[in-house]
Order: sequence, then C-alpha cells, then structure tokens
Amino acid sequence: IGSSSAETDSQTEWTDVQKKIIPWKNSTSSLDLEMVFQDRAAKLGKSNSRLIVVASLIDKPTNLGGLCRTSEIFGASALVVGSLHYIQDKQFQHLSVSAEQWLPLVEVKPSQLVDYLQQKKTEGYTIIGVEQTAKSFDLTEYCFPEKSLLLLGNEHEGIPANLIHHLDVCVEIPQQGIIRSLNVHVSGALLIWEYTRQQVIKQKQ
Repeated sequence: IGSSSAETDSQTEWTDVQKKIIPWKNSTSSLDLEMVFQDRAAKLGKSNSRLIVVASLIDKPTNLGGLCRTSEIFGASALVVGSLHYIQDKQFQHLSVSAEQWLPLVEVKPSQLVDYLQQKKTEGYTIIGVEQTAKSFDLTEYCFPEKSLLLLGNEHEGIPANLIHHLDVCVEIPQQGIIRSLNVHVSGALLIWEYTRQQVIKQKQ
C-alpha cells in the first residue's frame, strides 16, 4: 500500500505542464490563425507601454534578434536599430522567431542618434543609458518614468562618450561575480523587464 500511495503522490505532484502555444504547431485552423495574426497586426504600434528600446549601436544580428524578441514579448512600443537590413539576416531571424512582424522597428543610424535623442527629449522621454558610470543608478533603486527611452551600448565599446552627455540618467545592473559585464541582450532584457514590472504590471494590479 505504501508503494502505491507513493506512486499516487508522485503522479499528483507533477501535474503542471507547459502552456506555450506555437501557432504553426497548434491544431487551430488556418482561417482562425489568420484572424489571430490580423488582430495582432491591427494592434501593432498600439502597445500601452511607452518604452522605446534603442539598439542602433549594436551590430551583432544575434543580439538584435534576441532584443527584438524580448521587446515584442514585453510590449515595448518600438525597437530602434542601426539598419533595417539586419532583419533579413538568418541569425537575427533565428533569435527573433518572427517578433519583427509584430513589433514596430525604426531605423536610426548611429550618426543620427544625437538628433534622435534630442527629438525624443522634446517629446517628453527620459533618455536612459545602460552603462556603468560614476553617477549611475542601481537598477534595483531606479524608478522608470512612463515615457522611457532605453539606449543600449555597443558590444565592445559600450555607449560612446559623446552620447553619454545626452543621457538624462545611467542605470547599471548590480553584479556579484568577477566578470564585470553582461551580454548586451541580457542587460537590455533585464531593464525591459523592470520597466514592464513597474509601469505595466503594477498598473494592472
């Protein structure tokens, strides 16, 4: 009886299952699936989020594809890239898993960033750099404004000095390990999530 009871308890314990839905592997009819995609397309650019993620300084398609996916999942209002040609790259597409179809993408070349940041400031955005500086705020203590623009640095050089002067604030991620830097996609994802937690999820509660 003990053995049978233990087996029953074990079966009861593992009742949670994945509920990820992969549309092209689902049993949904092609007509219903088309209606779902049309509904999402109709909402494109109408996210409640006021977060703009600027990745113009990033030049690795894998990082851009991952950021595209993360930005779409958490409902960022737009992803800014240095060139729209990146979305044709197979490495980008492998990481983005079609997120570029549902997320507004804006092309701003690195040489145009100063003007772009100034324009967004006039529109009421706070320009936030993801960078370790002498005056940077700890991510755990920073409160994101509703209209936030997140500027991510280049994989190797970070954010250039000429752009740091145009930032309203720098935010850094607290670290415990010996290695003092994170992959730029990971850094971006952490800040995107924290913005979402503060500005979107809390407002729904």
